[in-house]
Amino acid sequence: MVKITYRALLAPLSLAASLFVTACGDGQGSRGETSRGSPRVLLIGIDGVRPDVLAEVPTPNIDALAAAGWYTAEARTTTPSVSGPSWSSMLTGVWPGKHGVTNNNFTGRNYAQYPSFLTRVELVRPELATFAALDWLPLAELPDDPGPILPPAIDTRVTFDGYEHGWAEADGMVTEAAVAHLREADPDALFVYLGDPDETSHRHGSIGAEYRDAIALSDRHVGMLIDAVRARPTHPDEDWLVLISTDHGRRPDGGHGGDSPEEMTIFILASGPATTDWPEPGPAGIVDVAATALAHLGIGIDPAWGLDGRPLGTER
Repeated sequence: MVKITYRALLAPLSLAASLFVTACGDGQGSRGETSRGSPRVLLIGIDGVRPDVLAEVPTPNIDALAAAGWYTAEARTTTPSVSGPSWSSMLTGVWPGKHGVTNNNFTGRNYAQYPSFLTRVELVRPELATFAALDWLPLAELPDDPGPILPPAIDTRVTFDGYEHGWAEADGMVTEAAVAHLREADPDALFVYLGDPDETSHRHGSIGAEYRDAIALSDRHVGMLIDAVRARPTHPDEDWLVLISTDHGRRPDGGHGGDSPEEMTIFILASGPATTDWPEPGPAGIVDVAATALAHLGIGIDPAWGLDGRPLGTER
């Protein structure tokens, strides 16, 4: 089953206060153009990838992006190191103490106060086009009040059920949907979720051959997405920042949720023209991803938002 939803028009009055916080710097056009072109962000989230295992798997597409950009294999994720709080922190830019999610049931979530970066884009720069594609349904399908972290306010959401289709197949469907959107539409900010590595490791209870094959398949999906970005006729006039990260690591038995280094250590990759003058990688956390995406899009981070993350590439 696939569900595609499109954002209803938001009431102008409901956005008035948010629009007061400007997103454009001096000299930027309606889409925030800079000397490098129109800022665009593609965030690819690959579930449950240990950085040390990633380093051992042939991943030519991820390796090429890392070689040309900024990469750390020593970033920190949330406590507990499970998907609900970790994806919430990556997408909102705050730790679980603020967004309230401490389990995979998403109880206690406070996305009304701490929304995803895509939701903030819609609030602050509604003229920008947002997109999300995923196959772990809790990210997009939870009861209202406050709803999921990727709500209908996002312009286009494409969802598949990884448990229904099989995770490798569902990740392929997610990738195909995102590639089609890059080809046919004009998105400014995208989030693409790939769940197969995590589910494969759980299913086999290991970080062995099956898990590594799933990581290699994710790399091929990354390559398809990057090819789609570069094939856009308007690509020479666009300033793409590609972000790739994971929510948590795992133990040798495939489990996670504790505070061991193997479970808490994640990787963060950033690649694109904007990273050429970034300083060498230093301390980083999963909360820095959302802040980096917002900053690249030219959206000024209001201190009132209470973000814990800081844009990567800035002095710490």
